[in-house]
Amino acid sequence: MGICRDVKTQPKKEKRLGGNRAALFVFATEGLENMAFITIAVSLVTYFYGYMNFSLTKSATTLTNFLGTAFMLTLVGGFICDTYLSRFKTCVLFISMELLGYALLAVQAHFPHLRPIPCKGHMNKCEAANSSQTAILFTGLYLVALGTSGVKAALPALGADQFNDEKNPKEVAQLSSFFNWFLLSLTIGAILGVTILVWITTNQGWEWGFGICFVAVLFSLIFVCMGKSLYRNNKPMGSPLLRILQVFVAAIQNRKLPIPENTEEFHEIHDKEARTQDEILQRTEQFRFLDRAAIIRSTNDATTSTTQGPWTLCTITQVEETKILIRMLPIIFSTVFMNTCLAQLQTFTIQQSTTMNPNLFGFKVPGSSIPVIPLLFMFVLIPLYDRIFVPLARKITGVPTGIRHLQRIGIGLVLSAVSMAVAGAVETHRKSLAYKHNMVDSLEPLPMSLFWLGFQYAIFGAADMFSLVGLLEFFYAESSTGMKSLSTAISWCSVAFGYFLSTVVVEVVNKVSGGWLANNNINRDKLNYFYWLLSVLSVVNFGFYLVCASWYKYKNVEVKQGDVEGKVEMAMA
Repeated sequence: MGICRDVKTQPKKEKRLGGNRAALFVFATEGLENMAFITIAVSLVTYFYGYMNFSLTKSATTLTNFLGTAFMLTLVGGFICDTYLSRFKTCVLFISMELLGYALLAVQAHFPHLRPIPCKGHMNKCEAANSSQTAILFTGLYLVALGTSGVKAALPALGADQFNDEKNPKEVAQLSSFFNWFLLSLTIGAILGVTILVWITTNQGWEWGFGICFVAVLFSLIFVCMGKSLYRNNKPMGSPLLRILQVFVAAIQNRKLPIPENTEEFHEIHDKEARTQDEILQRTEQFRFLDRAAIIRSTNDATTSTTQGPWTLCTITQVEETKILIRMLPIIFSTVFMNTCLAQLQTFTIQQSTTMNPNLFGFKVPGSSIPVIPLLFMFVLIPLYDRIFVPLARKITGVPTGIRHLQRIGIGLVLSAVSMAVAGAVETHRKSLAYKHNMVDSLEPLPMSLFWLGFQYAIFGAADMFSLVGLLEFFYAESSTGMKSLSTAISWCSVAFGYFLSTVVVEVVNKVSGGWLANNNINRDKLNYFYWLLSVLSVVNFGFYLVCASWYKYKNVEVKQGDVEGKVEMAMA
């Protein structure tokens, strides 16, 4: 706290703010919070079905809605963060909401009268949860969804802010390294969640599971607060959505005005004391119709630019902020299909594992722990990527991050297509064994280890490492100062759209193919065809991504440092 109080009187101490020391608290916060979230994400279906007496269909739908909502609500957290609160305060607020949600769920799991009477016979004869019991469940559940969404929107940006000092060029490489280690902390938390916490929940009861999640999130709140005196904090600059709307309204109102050829004729605030932004964005040629929002209407009054309102006159920086968001949208849309492929690995692959030999060195691996395979590969690959690949690539390319952000995302999309092709080959081999040993309708495990599934999982884990971190870093680096949290939230929305699209893809494929996935017996389904179809569609999607990436124009920033004005080209993606 002393550092924060003395910033104005002793400016030299500000150099101590940010950096790796501050980022350590962000890593700890993310690991603990994600451990709790992943734990309930992979096993909530059993709680809905066994404790709340939901049907299997309703249990699956409730979980899907919960996960989709959690990722979609990141937009709310990002908006609040950029508009009203600093990223630190946003994290504290939303972690507190998540904490309350886990507390409600733990209380309901502990007290039997807050849940319906357990089933003793056929599921159709079970007593359904009453309105008050359901209200407690969904209140707690969506408090968790809202809480984790705010953390996912604000926490990556808070950590990245600790390496955004334009005066220190070394922090460019450190920023890229931060996102790699952020993903590692997320991965470690997920590994602990799908192994230790899932085991505790399964064997000790859900009151223990929710209780430990509560404790984990409580410690995440403590850790993020412990770093308060070390953080570089952003200043909210008002609603980015309002600024974008003002650009469209002003451009429409000025649609009949000719666009000046001289950039100097557009409206911009160069006085550092008068403007609220920390950066001035340079004009680009794309979406020229929006430039009309920054045209000063010609009158004899020299003060026209100050008398025109924000709905009739915007700065070039505000216009370019809008252009950046428009240019980013095709990039995020082209990554949605990859998350649709991820959804198939989390559903059909689990079904495959139930037909395979689960024994490894005498230990029976539960099906719910299968997601640990890609997490373990990511746990190994991330340090290798950051400490070996990036330095070698940096020497070859001269790029501080080794390869550019859009290249990194592209590699992830390619690996996603490869993963689906491998999944198709593995499924073909699995089905051939089922027919060879006359076990098509048998409940006995096939003479094939479930760790064959590790090949497709490992490749997709590498794909996720490239694409997810690439997206987070790309959206943070390319967005304007006033909308970094909202842009980070948009990158998480790709996951939500992927889950929602997954259901549509499965239904469409079933109708068009005549029922590739319509049998209750996976040995009689044509899942291998479905995987290969996803691989082909992933290649098509990659072609669309290449078009979007080549079309993208990177932002140019004019930064004022003291009395020196310079131009810095942000070609980091």
